[in-house]
Amino acid sequence: MGKVNAMRTHTPNLLGAILIAAIATRGSIAMAHSFPEAESPSAGQEISTPPPNVTIRYDAPIEKLFAKLEVLNAEGKSEVAGEPEVGADGLTLSVKVGALEPGEYTVKWSVLCIDTHHTEGSYQFTVAGSGS
Repeated sequence: MGKVNAMRTHTPNLLGAILIAAIATRGSIAMAHSFPEAESPSAGQEISTPPPNVTIRYDAPIEKLFAKLEVLNAEGKSEVAGEPEVGADGLTLSVKVGALEPGEYTVKWSVLCIDTHHTEGSYQFTVAGSGS
């Protein structure tokens, strides 16, 4: 009977540890979101040569169908020259832009992480020149 009582004592402890581990793991997965890790041009950057595209790299994979990326000039006019594209790795979002004149530009992004959490944001960069 000693072995049976010992088993009964250890089984609830083991089940409790498994339950705690499952809750902790699920909580970290459920809290995942996709946030920018790097931008090109980067936030606040002043560049002398206009970029051919704007690219954002995220810290978690994003859904292709719901990814949005806009580049707006100071008047709010779109400067994109095509549809946004998600890289094969699911971590990069980029869009081609037209010939950007000197001035300030706003990049607006909106993505859906593969776990269905939505994130969005914006930042500015400047193309240097006589117009800035």
